[in-house]
Parts: sequence; C-alpha cells; structure tokens
Amino acid sequence: MRNQLATELLFALSQPGRRGALFPDSDVPKKPLNELIPQSALAIQPTDLPEVTEPDVIRHFVNLSTLNMCVDTHFYPLGSCTMKYNPKRHERLAGLPGIVDLHPYQNPSDLQGMLEMLYGMQEMLAEISGLPAVSLQPAAGAQGEFTALLTAKAYFEDRRENRTKVLFPNSAHGTNPASAALAGFDCVQLESSEEGLIDLEDLKTHLDDQTAVFMVTNPNTLGLFEKDIKQIAQMVHDAGGLVYIDGANMNAILGYTRPGDFGGDMMHFNVHKTFTGPHGAGGPGAGPIAVRDFLADYLPGPVIKQTEIDSEENQFVLETPSKSIGRIRTFYGNIGILVRGYCYLRTLGAEGLKAVSENAVLNANYLKIILKDVLPVPNGELCMHEFVASASKMKSENGITAMDIAKRLLDFGFHAPTVYFPLVVPEAIMVEPTETESKETLDAFAETIRQIVKEAPEFLHDAPHSTDISRPDEVIAARNPILQCCET
Repeated sequence: MRNQLATELLFALSQPGRRGALFPDSDVPKKPLNELIPQSALAIQPTDLPEVTEPDVIRHFVNLSTLNMCVDTHFYPLGSCTMKYNPKRHERLAGLPGIVDLHPYQNPSDLQGMLEMLYGMQEMLAEISGLPAVSLQPAAGAQGEFTALLTAKAYFEDRRENRTKVLFPNSAHGTNPASAALAGFDCVQLESSEEGLIDLEDLKTHLDDQTAVFMVTNPNTLGLFEKDIKQIAQMVHDAGGLVYIDGANMNAILGYTRPGDFGGDMMHFNVHKTFTGPHGAGGPGAGPIAVRDFLADYLPGPVIKQTEIDSEENQFVLETPSKSIGRIRTFYGNIGILVRGYCYLRTLGAEGLKAVSENAVLNANYLKIILKDVLPVPNGELCMHEFVASASKMKSENGITAMDIAKRLLDFGFHAPTVYFPLVVPEAIMVEPTETESKETLDAFAETIRQIVKEAPEFLHDAPHSTDISRPDEVIAARNPILQCCET
C-alpha cells in the first residue's frame, strides 16, 4: 500500500521546533544587517521553511521518487525523444575529482586536460556528422537548432542576401518551426507524400530566392529514411538555401551514413538520445552543432583549437570565430553531459557505434512486426529506429483510443509511448525501443499490448488504475498551472 506521507508536502509534515541538525552558535562578530545586506533586500520578508527532522526529509523524497517512472526502473519506449539507458560507468567517470573540481574561470592553461577532452568530442562529432566545424555550446537539441539557424542567418546577412523563409515537412518535430520563428524566419510547412516522405513537387513549389533553410529529420519522424535526400539537398542548394538536418534520429544511421555526405549543411546532436546523456524533466541537456567549413566563421564562441607549440607538445586554446554570432551559453557548454557523451563514444568506437544503429533498427522492426496485427503501421514495410502505429481502426470499432492504451500500460510497469504525434497519423502511437532493450523486454511489452486491446473499453477509459493520479486534464494543467510550494 502506498505510503500516504509520500504525497504530502513537507509543510504538511512541519512541526514547530523540529530540526534535522543543530549548529553551534556563530563565533563571527555580529554586524547590523543593513551593513551586510542591501536595504532593498531587507524589505523582502523571509520565506517560512518547513520544520522537519532528517528522517522526515529523507523519507519524503525517497517516497516521492518511487512515484516516478524512469529508464532505470521501466521500459521507456517514448518515440522520437527516447530516454536511452545511461551507463553508470559514465556517471562515475563524469564525477571524477579532476573533472568536477575544475572551475570555468580558471586559466585555460590549467584546463588542458578538460580542453583536450572537449576538443576530442568536437573531432568525433565532426567525423560522425561529416561536417568539419563543431560548436559544443548549445545546451539542448532545440537550442542547437536555434543556434544553427542564427548561424545561417548571419551567413546570409554577410552575403547581403535577404532570405526570410524556413521550410519543414509536416511530420517535423515541433521545435523546428519554433526555432525558426524565434530566429526571425517565416515558417512554411510542406505536405508529406502518401509514403510518409517529403513530397518533392510540394518542395519545388516553395523553393525560391527567399528560402534560407530547409529543415529535415532523416530518418524522419515516421521512422523512415528519406530515400530522395540527396536530390532534395540538391534542389535546396540550387535555390541558394541551406539544408539543416535535425539530428534527433542519428541513432538509426551511426556508422552507415553521415548528414554531410547526403547533403546536410548543418545539424545538431541530441546527446541525451544518441550518446546516452541522462534526460528528462527539462534537462540536463547538450545539443552540439556541426556545420560545413564555409559556416565555421559564424559559429558561437569560444571553440577549442589545437595549437602545436613544438614537436613534443600540443596546447589547446579557446578561440572566437571571426564573424561569430556570439556566445549562446555560459562557458564551454554543458560539460557534465558532454563528458558522458565523450565516454560513450570512446567506449564504443567506430564499430560499436555501428552496432548501436544495427540493434536500434532491429529492435524497432522486431516490435513492429510482432504487433502489426493489433497495431498496424500506415507507412513503410520496414522502419528504421522507430515506427508510428495507428489505433484509428480500434477506435472506430470499439472506442479504444491511443491514449487509452498509453495510460493502461502504466498499470503494467511500462512507460507509455508517444501518442498523437506526428499529427499526420490518426491516433498515432510512436514506439522506439532503442538498442539497449532485450528481446524478453520487447516480448513482454508486446504481450501487454495484446492483453490491453482485449479489455473492456469502459475499463480502459479510466486507466491507469494503479497510480496515485489517474487522468489529469492535461490541457488545463498546461494552460493554467497551479504551482504550490507552501500552505497559504
């Protein structure tokens, strides 16, 4: 039975006089507060804090943690932004004293080991992407998109070209148009073909001298490789535009092809997904970008360069590109996540990365095929790393929706897949198992789906039944959040 105290606020447990620790009286001579604290700050009333014992605090947060689903406790087939299992070895390496005890304000001469590691990360990302210039600064995939678009904007302005449009397919991640709009571009959405791929004719009608960037995810959000990508890139280049590759799905093509080789001019990496940086609850994150050499001068700075001092020693220095768009994040990027990604890449090597994609694609296709009779997939005989099934037939026949299936999975200890995205598939259920899951886990997940679709619709409409909160109104929660930190 769930501990009732697990969902209580600490203020509800508070009792006057309770303490978690006792401190000796201060031996520092007292001074009037107005000599230590600005008058404006003194006018602010101090916040009342809960008075609780140490066991109260520990049990509160440990019990709260048991209400969560995470990749360490559950299968997490959240399509398109999947939480890949994060090896604990990398956690230990990222926590070594020589890494966590550094300070970003230290002189670069005192940070040579860290800078060498980050330089190595730049070089590996350049090789993986086929794009030679890399910035590690962006703190998330979406910020990477935004940064690359600002880089493209600076490039066109420098060339005196007034290009105002960014194109993207209707299956794109929502961050694509959001990043484009934030960067000051007009957003143009393209239609998909019946196959779920980019419609070349529709693309052709929108390409003109106002086109700045075409943003495309490849493999796309339906889990399909854009077979015409080189032709698409050539069409965009012929119009004078740049091709941006959303790197969210790189874990399907590592070691087999590179965005720079099939026409991409810019891209970002999702370190949390492709290279196992932990992810969730809005962070932490890292979204490095890679670009072609003619865009390198516009990247945010600093970037790390290797300078040869003599025949025996190399030094790593920080440089700001000559036409840089400026700094878009503090210091050198989100170092903690970049170190984890570096460790992952060094652990696996080239052959290991290739195996990552092979297993990711194998797992997705295995799950797709064994579920095809209950969850049909409208697009593609085979998929890459993920697939998008449709529950529309089930909904029309007995009223069971994609949301019903997703919510009921929680009762069986499985995190729900992504539902209702992309919008081009009705009653969409997007599943991405990643390469880290075993056949036994996939079989158990598939068997659970089969069991769920046989249950009474009325029962499913009220699922989940085992969680403390069943079906909150997510629209109201998003539009009218009620944030509470203490009793009023």
